[in-house]
Order: sequence, then C-alpha cells, then structure tokens
Amino acid sequence: MSDATPELPDDRWRGGHLGRIMGLALRRFDERVLSLMAHDANVPLALSHLAARSQVGAAHIHITRHLGLHGSRLTDLAHLAGMSKQAMGDLVTQCEAWGLVRREPDARDARARRIVFTETGLLWLEAFRQAVAQAEAEFRAQVGDAVATVVTLGLEAYGSESPGARAAVPPR
Repeated sequence: MSDATPELPDDRWRGGHLGRIMGLALRRFDERVLSLMAHDANVPLALSHLAARSQVGAAHIHITRHLGLHGSRLTDLAHLAGMSKQAMGDLVTQCEAWGLVRREPDARDARARRIVFTETGLLWLEAFRQAVAQAEAEFRAQVGDAVATVVTLGLEAYGSESPGARAAVPPR
C-alpha cells in the first residue's frame, strides 16, 4: 500500500470561468443597487432600513425586476426569476408584509390571483430604476464606455439566445 497522495487535477479554471465571473459581477451590481436604495430619501424609511440591514437581498430584487406594471401571476414571476413557485410565493408574502405588493383577483381567471405593486412598491420601483442607472454609470466610469458597450452588447446577444441554440458549436 502506497502512502503517496494522488496528484489532484488543476482546478484553477473554477475561479475564473465566465459563469463565475458573471455571477460575481451580478452580485456586486445588486449589492451596489441595494446600497444606493438604502440611502435614497424617496424610499420609505422602513424599507430603507431593511435594505441598510441587508434584510432585502438579491431574491427580493427578482420581484422588483420582473413584476409587470399591471401585475403578474405568481407562476409567471417564478418562471422569469428562475425560482420555484413556492419560493416566489414566500418572497411575495414577505414583500406583501412590507407593503410593496398586494394580491388581487385576476380579471381573466377567477381562480388566479395577480401580484401588483402598491403605491409604496411603485416608489420602491422608481428608487430601483434610479439606483440601477447610477450603478450602470459607475460601471461605465470604472471600465470605460467602449468596454461597457461591448459587455452590454455581448450579454444581450448571449442572453437572448435559446439555451440549446449554440450547443452544437464547439468552443474555440
């Protein structure tokens, strides 16, 4: 029996692949947006305090990003956010308790409910819009306009393709 430890494969690739880089960038961006919202005078004080104490997180941003201005069904919200219906339901319940959203009957289907922004939720949405604009401007200032434009165009092209569309094309 040998005491030699088998040589482990090189796993440096795990820290620098595109998916990880995009994930880290998204987390940084969302953290910056929440920080800006925590200090926005137009955000209701209770929500500002929640954001400042990290009680509002990336999952809550999913509702802010995906909820339609005329409301959305829970299943649609969950699908757009890439979450289970149950997990999205828990988020909606929390956001409902904070006064951001409310559930109301769906005019097209009596069995369904729509999630809609409250007046407070619309203030939150506007603060989110402004914070996103500022975070994007900061990104542009840090990497330069040319790089920011290329990154935006590249991510738009990549994100608009169906997942299996390029699967047959080998990487370069």
